[in-house]
Amino acid sequence: VEQRVTAVGDTPVVLERPVPSRTVELAEVQDLMERLYGDDDRERGLAATVAWLCEEIGELAQAVRKGSPDEQLHELGDVLAWLSSLANQLGLSLDEAVGRYVTDPP
Repeated sequence: VEQRVTAVGDTPVVLERPVPSRTVELAEVQDLMERLYGDDDRERGLAATVAWLCEEIGELAQAVRKGSPDEQLHELGDVLAWLSSLANQLGLSLDEAVGRYVTDPP
């Protein structure tokens, strides 16, 4: 169990969460989203997927402004899931998208 001390306002808060047994690669996230939701995502279509992604980004913004670190973490996961779905539908790799920041940062 990992403990992290943060603050909500002026109040210190200790967060406990299980430590993941390993890191997860972006390609694994895309593969998981494809296995779990790929057919439904394609049926929903690109426009609806972008709308869901935007909604999740809005929820993340709310969590950043007023939420706890656990809520922020939850919303970051939702954004990553919908971004993975979008990349899958476009036939693109998030690893490649992020790779340009390693080789040629803007």
